[in-house]
Amino acid sequence: MKDADFDPRQKAILDSAWQAFAAYGFRKTSMDDIARGARMSRPAVYLCYKNKEAIFRAVVQYCYDLTAEAVQGALGAGGSVPEVLERAFIAHGQTVVALLDSPHGVELLDAGSSTAPDIVDAGEAGLRALYAAWLTREAAARRVALHGDVEEVAATIAAALKGVKMTAPDFETYKARTAQLAQILGAGLMRG
Repeated sequence: MKDADFDPRQKAILDSAWQAFAAYGFRKTSMDDIARGARMSRPAVYLCYKNKEAIFRAVVQYCYDLTAEAVQGALGAGGSVPEVLERAFIAHGQTVVALLDSPHGVELLDAGSSTAPDIVDAGEAGLRALYAAWLTREAAARRVALHGDVEEVAATIAAALKGVKMTAPDFETYKARTAQLAQILGAGLMRG
């Protein structure tokens, strides 16, 4: 979903919620914190979202939408296979993994899995589909050699990125590790 698709009030609420969740964690963030950050009254926030969980779910969806858009753009740009993968991997983690710089990053990742599992599953499936479509295009153009079913290769890429995401202590480490992963995978995918 693009920013233009949002009511400005909803966008203000989601931006405020993102900041509050990063600052205080999911459990300690209150509707007052979100309303204050959005420069709205609590009743005005409740007109848009029924509770904190609904806001959190909307933030998770918004993050996946932004991530998918960024990954698709990175995969559509030119360059060598490792360069394209590196840009896509950075885009893949930029929104969510940036939370790792928050002292509440792990709590927020856990909250996403427990509060919005359907959104997480759909978002992850959408990202896998973007990698599968890119692999299919690149194989048809004879720029990559697939080693197995395209869906399985895309799932392996997504699983590797998830592993890096879950073990990186901060966004800088995530970027360094995904750059290395892009070089390894890119070299393995390139046609000799």
